[in-house]
Amino acid sequence: MTEPAQPNVRHLDARSLRGLAHPLRMQLLDALRFGGPATASQLAEKLGESSGATSYHLRQLAAHGFVEDAPERGKGRERWWRAAVQGLVFDDSLLDDTSAAVRGAADLYLHEVATTQAREVSTWLGTREDWSAEWARSTDMSSMTLRLTPELTHELVEKMHALVDSYRDLAEVEEHPDAQTVRVHTHAFPFTTD
Repeated sequence: MTEPAQPNVRHLDARSLRGLAHPLRMQLLDALRFGGPATASQLAEKLGESSGATSYHLRQLAAHGFVEDAPERGKGRERWWRAAVQGLVFDDSLLDDTSAAVRGAADLYLHEVATTQAREVSTWLGTREDWSAEWARSTDMSSMTLRLTPELTHELVEKMHALVDSYRDLAEVEEHPDAQTVRVHTHAFPFTTD
C-alpha cells in the first residue's frame, strides 16, 4: 500500500503491528482518530465494552505510540486520550515475516480492516435516510471487474490513491456548511471466476 499524504502517518513494523492487531485496539484508535479525544469510560460506552477493557487496551496502544494523553482535556483524576497518529501504512512483507506471531498479527489486522470497512458501509446503508438527498446521490457502492496483470493492478491502485489524495486538503471545503467527513474504501484483488 502507498503512503497517504497526510500528517502523523505511522508505518507499521513487526513490533507496532503486534501492539495494534487486536479488534478492540483498532476500534479504540479509530474512535479517537475520527471522534477526537475521549476518556476510557466514554469509549467503553460508545463501543459497548467495559471501562476496564478500554483502559487496558488504551495503555497498550500508548505503549506502542498509537495514542497519548490529552492532558488539556482532563479534570482531576479523569484521564483523556487522543490519537497520536492519523494514518497507518501496512507493509505487505509483514504477511511473509519469519515469525508466525507477526504473520498472525498481520492477518488479523487485515481481516479487522475489512470487517471495519464492511461495518462502515452497513452503517451508511442503515442511516442513509438521515442524510440529505444530495448526499444520497453523491455516494457510491460500485463493483467493477477488470482483467489486469499484477503490474497494471499496482498502477491502478497508485492512481486511485493519488486521485483521492488530491482531494485531501481542499481549502474551500474547510468552512463549507455542507462539508462532511467522507470515507473512501478501495479494494483491488484477484478474483477467480471458476
